[in-house]
Amino acid sequence: PQPRSHADPADTGPAAPGGLFAWLRGRCLGRGAAVDPARDTFGAMTGLYGAIQPADSVSLSTRTHGAVFNLEYSPDGSVLTVACEQTEVLLFDPISSKHIKTLSEAHEDCVNNIRFLDNRLFATCSDDTTIALWDLRKLNTKVCTLHGHTSWVKNIEYDTNTRLLVTSGFDGNVIIWDTNRCTEDGCPHKKFFHTRFLMRMRLTPDCSKMLISTSSGYLLILHDLDLNKSLEVGSYPILRARRTTSSSDITSSGSSGPRAVGSPCHQNNSGPPSEKTLSRPSQREGGSPRNSLEVLTPEVPGERDRGNCITSLQLHPKGWATLLRCSSNTDDQEWTCVYEFQEGAPVRPVSPRCSLRLTHCIEEANVGRGYIKELCFSPDGRMISSPHGFGIRLLGFDAHCSELVDCLPREASPLREIRSLYSHNDVVLTTKFSPTHCQIASGCLSGRVSLYQPKF
Repeated sequence: PQPRSHADPADTGPAAPGGLFAWLRGRCLGRGAAVDPARDTFGAMTGLYGAIQPADSVSLSTRTHGAVFNLEYSPDGSVLTVACEQTEVLLFDPISSKHIKTLSEAHEDCVNNIRFLDNRLFATCSDDTTIALWDLRKLNTKVCTLHGHTSWVKNIEYDTNTRLLVTSGFDGNVIIWDTNRCTEDGCPHKKFFHTRFLMRMRLTPDCSKMLISTSSGYLLILHDLDLNKSLEVGSYPILRARRTTSSSDITSSGSSGPRAVGSPCHQNNSGPPSEKTLSRPSQREGGSPRNSLEVLTPEVPGERDRGNCITSLQLHPKGWATLLRCSSNTDDQEWTCVYEFQEGAPVRPVSPRCSLRLTHCIEEANVGRGYIKELCFSPDGRMISSPHGFGIRLLGFDAHCSELVDCLPREASPLREIRSLYSHNDVVLTTKFSPTHCQIASGCLSGRVSLYQPKF
């Protein structure tokens, strides 16, 4: 028998049932004797959230900046940026809660999203169809303005490996910007992908997949992502449309046809891929070529016979799952849903595995109709912060805030409410965890930004 190290427990060693590969997989997931040293730190931080309370608030005149649409911390947690309805971007010191700077005319219309490229450079996007690059060391002027979209730009992603900026908007376009060749006049760019009813676009942490949500209830996944290859309509292999499931039965294939958009949140003149297009098989038997497209209709509790709009889309920080905020087309129900990524062989040569499985969900407060509520994972992925009426809820996969991989249910289970925090007088639209401190920020429709920290 293979000798076992004194540090390897019997139930996780290479000679244990499942063999060496099962043991290595356990190590990757943070189990067994060899774990990520940061795991204990994250566990301690998670424990602190049990004592979290409203700590401070920053209330500026709503006549200048309006509603808060997005919050973003710098990677080192030293700056909190706020995207506002009335063309402004606010900057705060999140530790002292002091206002640092107001970019009063950051854009000519609503500022929708902010993304840090590193600790000093960040990008903003707006309903004025532009993206702006900023440097914290010189905030009096923009580094440059990027033109390329023809409608409201709603979110920004960044690939740190290639230094490519990725943006999406209500024109249905996903555009790639090469920041390696950035000048005062902008960056070289190209249209990467186009789809109808585009709502949100995200990259997985390793940039191996791109997820795109639509207001018609579809979720598109580009597998084996290659951002250097521009995709024209019809040039990418289409994988068979699937409906995600919350049970172990993932062999049944189903798809729903294009639906009319009934949500007042989003209006444009596009639609999802047609059924004729979806029937095209994969180009490679038993696998997916680069940038192969999978089209899913995620199952939402209580929405089996009704359309839904995917209004918010986030990724687990370790790439294990995706987090969706869904509303019915009649806007009378909202849900927060967690879908686990399922890797493995396709069910059939012409159809991929059903890549997502519904694991957890919870119904949300049906307030602030017509506004998107942006939710988020904690830095360790153990908790979710979700706007809930005039406050936020901290949600866990179980009562102990366990890792998702340690408490995967056989059937979809309710998310556990760990804590509810209320300090606003209006509907909360966005919330964000600090990447370095035990702190949460939230912003509401009337322009108030609240911070939450532990109190003992």
